[in-house]
Amino acid sequence: MLLFWVALVDFSLARLLGAVVSVPWRRFILAISLGNSLGILGFYKYGHFIAENWAIILNLPPPSPDFWAHWLLPVGISFYTFQSISYLVDVYRQELKPERKFFSYFLFLSFFPQLVAGPIVTAKSFLPQIRRPLSFLRTPVLFAVFLILLGLFKKMVLADHLSESSDFSFLRPAEVTTKALWIGMFSYSLQIYCDFSGYTDIAQGTALLLGFRLPENFKMPYLADGFSEFWNRWHISLSQWLKKYIYISLGGNRVGKLLTYRNLFLVMAIGGLWHGASWNFVIWGSCHGILLILERITKGNRFWSFSFLRPLRILGTFLVVSFIWVFFRSVDFTNSLCYLQGLFVKKEGFSLPYSMEMNFLYCLLMIVIGHILGILYFKDNKQLLAAFEKWQNSLGKTAFFGIFASIAMILIVLFSADSKPFVYFVF
Repeated sequence: MLLFWVALVDFSLARLLGAVVSVPWRRFILAISLGNSLGILGFYKYGHFIAENWAIILNLPPPSPDFWAHWLLPVGISFYTFQSISYLVDVYRQELKPERKFFSYFLFLSFFPQLVAGPIVTAKSFLPQIRRPLSFLRTPVLFAVFLILLGLFKKMVLADHLSESSDFSFLRPAEVTTKALWIGMFSYSLQIYCDFSGYTDIAQGTALLLGFRLPENFKMPYLADGFSEFWNRWHISLSQWLKKYIYISLGGNRVGKLLTYRNLFLVMAIGGLWHGASWNFVIWGSCHGILLILERITKGNRFWSFSFLRPLRILGTFLVVSFIWVFFRSVDFTNSLCYLQGLFVKKEGFSLPYSMEMNFLYCLLMIVIGHILGILYFKDNKQLLAAFEKWQNSLGKTAFFGIFASIAMILIVLFSADSKPFVYFVF
């Protein structure tokens, strides 16, 4: 009902925007749309968080848990509200003409492969595909199946095995050894990447089978040479959304150094809050904002530009990003501090079981091999797509791929860990 309501309101308001010329009235229409989408998102996702913190500020009794227990987080709300907002803003800026068919717009918002966990799709890229669908004979079936298999492998074999050691360490950070905390931190860093990029691969493959191309959402982010590059490789659709609709709207880097730094910080803090109603997410986003500011300040330093230092910069970026993931994964701020302290103060406690340590090493090895193959043979999906399209034109190679896919599916099932929900399902 919420999804239908957001679609109906924004479709109607966009049609109205297309007919109205007066700037004040156009702003008023946009404000109604933003108020509707952000109001729904704010109530369902942040209502309890706002009420709780408001009570603390005013020294009032805490909000009733019984009231908020009835309001569950609606499926996909973070993604379809952002997509709908981007559509209205594009129409308001006259970068996009209003969609005339409600069914097409509703399909854009409710397209199931990416509805629950992205990538965030813009109307500019998706609506033209509805008007000019990919013909059945031109559908890259082999590439689509490969993406689905790759996503299942990342999720079922890598992410779910890595989650065992990360869950063990983050569940009781005060009671485990320093070694277990380090393994747990790196496990979660790799887990969230395999989990989320795995979902994106499955979504892209499923969409391709239906004749739609979704944007690439990950480009080997842990090979990023700095934090700005990391955000150009990690959750790309969210990064681009925040840049276009918040950072540029605030003035971007055209408003002087201090205001540029402010804009960077605000955008990343908002990006952190988008992930959930918790101060831990705000701190996580704010840390990335501070790092982007520091990187911009030191950008002119020639010492950091030497190519022989690139491996060190990549390693340093990965280490710092992994440290900050602690805030993202921990249940609260106290546990985050306890975890970070345990990383640098040697302590005794529960050790990680040997089987979990070995699983971490096996998964790490496979991820390293995967990245080496990525660097050597396919830096983006376009290169892979071209290769698979050649295969698809050969009956013999298609049959060989069918055998490969069958064996791969059996191996994925055999080596999969206990099933865990996708990490981004909770956002």
